[in-house]
Amino acid sequence: MDAPGLYSLGDVNITAAGTQLTDAIEDLDGMLSALLQLRFAYGSGGTAVKVYVQSSADDATTWYDVACVVFGTASETELLNLSALTPKTTQVTPTDGTLTDDTAVDGLIADRLRLKIISTGTYAGNTLLSARLIAR
Repeated sequence: MDAPGLYSLGDVNITAAGTQLTDAIEDLDGMLSALLQLRFAYGSGGTAVKVYVQSSADDATTWYDVACVVFGTASETELLNLSALTPKTTQVTPTDGTLTDDTAVDGLIADRLRLKIISTGTYAGNTLLSARLIAR
């Protein structure tokens, strides 16, 4: 943890097409909301990078998507604020790397978070994804 409530979900170099997982932040018990900043620094090449914010409610046996942010061929920063207090009155079928682009499912954050990053195309020129979390 960088400061009280501030965590790094990683600085990930994006190069070849494929899937990367960040290390999970596991000490989030009692977190009521998560402010996420995803910063994509575009270098060159590539097609798309999908970043899935994932949580687990069963000690990391099963991971499920709580948000999906898509980046392309330009530098940009995206912010998300997820709440653990949003009621769910109907069942939610969990997904793993298949949540609809640029959407979030509020109310499902548990005591751990990680990123699943799926890139298509070959990126170069120091393309980097940086992710920070403020837990409250």
